[in-house]
Amino acid sequence: MTIYLDNAATTFPKPESVYRAMDEFARTQLANPGRAGHRMALASERVLDDTRHLLNQLFRGESPERFIFTLNCTDALNMAIKGVLHEGDHVITTNLEHNSVSRPLQALADARHITLSRIPADGGGTVDPEAIRRAITPKTRLLVVTHASNVLGTVQPVHEIAQIAREYDVLFLVDAAQTAGVVPIDLRGWGIDLLAFPGHKSLLGPTGTGGLYVGSRVQLRPWREGGTGGDSASPTQPCEMPFYLEGGTPNVVGVAGLAAGIRYILQRGQTHIHEHEMQLIESLRQWLLEQEGFEVFGHAEPQRRVATLSFRVEALPASDVAAILDASFDIAVRPGLHCAPYIHRAMGTFPEGTVRVSVGPFNTQADVEALCQALSQLVGNGVTV
Repeated sequence: MTIYLDNAATTFPKPESVYRAMDEFARTQLANPGRAGHRMALASERVLDDTRHLLNQLFRGESPERFIFTLNCTDALNMAIKGVLHEGDHVITTNLEHNSVSRPLQALADARHITLSRIPADGGGTVDPEAIRRAITPKTRLLVVTHASNVLGTVQPVHEIAQIAREYDVLFLVDAAQTAGVVPIDLRGWGIDLLAFPGHKSLLGPTGTGGLYVGSRVQLRPWREGGTGGDSASPTQPCEMPFYLEGGTPNVVGVAGLAAGIRYILQRGQTHIHEHEMQLIESLRQWLLEQEGFEVFGHAEPQRRVATLSFRVEALPASDVAAILDASFDIAVRPGLHCAPYIHRAMGTFPEGTVRVSVGPFNTQADVEALCQALSQLVGNGVTV
């Protein structure tokens, strides 16, 4: 069986309760959600409502209806970015961002619809909030920052950045792709206006799920318009949240799985999951630092990271390392730029990228030890594809 160490891309396996919830729902209740109508439609609507309440509990939002279900985190980020910006606005982001942030912003800047500032992280992968403050202009409308780098695992000081955004009356969008489910997020307490998150990563749900939290300071233009399962009479999209931003039939069976994933997290505890994952990734980090032939990236302090680690093997390209681990040792890791080219340029790892290892709640110390043994053989014995 494959040792799966690519959880920053998609967590695997899921809790057994996720599989059961999706199977049972698909077999017994899978209908178009509706606020009125037959029992199966009402049951589908109830799944959506219950999951919004779980998300509001987990992230401490203003209210459940402010959580919008999306296709994934990329969909949520595009919805937020393109729904809030106007001609001539200035946007501030960082060089840590995933392409789901960088590409839509760069496209808008290239078309001269907006101006864009990209703040560099320090050598360990953290952005200075004061650098963001200094970049704010009278035309700045939006700050977009990843909560944790998907390359380095470094957790950003989003609470401090949110305070700066409020001070200057600027909207703040956080990409929580790497933190939702393992790092506590307090939307009300921190003052985050927009939070984009995937369902298929640390929330332990299936692919094809995600969400966008829309705070009360934000007025978004709809990303898609259509049916809502309720108001069919209005000539335009109903203004009532969440239906204003949820045109079309949602992935209800996926949301049923997402709800089961969130319940698993709430039962086991975010702190417990995070501590387990960090213990594993720290043991790998310490082993790599003690060996010759490896370069490890990111901050040394575990309290500043999630359980994602990037490294480079001096003797082999990252793509070869991943291919050898997969073919010869049945270990799945991810090589390359990880959809975040700007930070790789800053690190000096462009265009080859790094080898990224990311553990999940079901990985064990034995998995890490197997990886270390494989890497030792790979470097010491000159294993080739």
